[in-house]
Amino acid sequence: MIQDNETTVLRQHAEQQFAQELEALAGQDERPRPPSWRLSPWAVATYLLGGKLANGFVVSPKYIGNRRIIEIAVSTLATDRALLLLGVPGTAKTWVSEHLAAAVSGDSTLLVQGTAGTAEEAIRYGWNYALLLAKGPCAEALVPSPVMRAMQAGKVARVEELTRIPADVQDTLITILSEKTLPIPELNEEVQAVKGFNVIATANNRDRGVNELSSALRRRFNTVVLPTPATADEEVTIVQTRVAAIGRALELPGDAPPIEEIRRVVTIFRELREGQTADGKTKVKSPTATMSTAEAISVMGSGLALAGHFGDGTLRAGDVASGLTGAIVKDPVQDAVVWKEYLETVVKERDGWSDLYRACRKEM
Repeated sequence: MIQDNETTVLRQHAEQQFAQELEALAGQDERPRPPSWRLSPWAVATYLLGGKLANGFVVSPKYIGNRRIIEIAVSTLATDRALLLLGVPGTAKTWVSEHLAAAVSGDSTLLVQGTAGTAEEAIRYGWNYALLLAKGPCAEALVPSPVMRAMQAGKVARVEELTRIPADVQDTLITILSEKTLPIPELNEEVQAVKGFNVIATANNRDRGVNELSSALRRRFNTVVLPTPATADEEVTIVQTRVAAIGRALELPGDAPPIEEIRRVVTIFRELREGQTADGKTKVKSPTATMSTAEAISVMGSGLALAGHFGDGTLRAGDVASGLTGAIVKDPVQDAVVWKEYLETVVKERDGWSDLYRACRKEM
């Protein structure tokens, strides 16, 4: 049964969740738009980065970081070059990809999720085998992939975790990206891309070597690297914004997490990620975990649920301790040693952190 009641959907697509902002931008947008684009490149960048329109309408920021990165990404999509968003886990690659597709095409659902089991049909096309047996190869029996549908409609297709897709399947994209056509030999036909078609792919820095992109395929992408947040304040803002949105979407009871707790979690993640304390005076070991902003958001979200459902609604150190331990200790031997050492040498000695130290020690 298809659910048509937006209030019951667990997670709305970007174009649904932010429909009011997209509509307001379209109404104020008088700049040139590339063929088939819903907004101009300037308006797409404003949608992602946030801003105040001439009529006073405020657009919320979807990406908090270097403006130039988003401008380069949007400019790439306005050309015939595909866009590859590259970065370590948790740098908002998927988030940016979804919102770019929503702003450019008004549709972020033309998605291929890359896995080790992704087949060629997910990128090219498949067949309805009942019709294929009954009628043979025909247009009626063909099942278009999200990429094919994007080509036919002049929209943006998304390919997530490109480096997890087997190399021979990855290379299916070469003809699509270079010739802007998708041959269908069984029908002696081809699909030619309509103006506005493009591809946004994401890849994980830490997956390098899993299924490395061929040089032929890499040349057909313009690569934009999404960095980790430059400052602690920037990362705190990102976590605070996303946790608040998650709390509203899941209707979690209780108060929003205090900024002090968010800052403590972000500080721990940054120090373990960078291998030294914030003041640069003490070197610390880094765990095998990525310690990404996305993980920090997850820790705060689970803490918020604990406080709301099993506490008094106010998030405290004990509510984030288990999430912290789970996020940091991925290797039960190596990471446990790193985390224990960090607790004893940094957290225990830091003023005002004794509650967090005690709570985390209980989880060890």
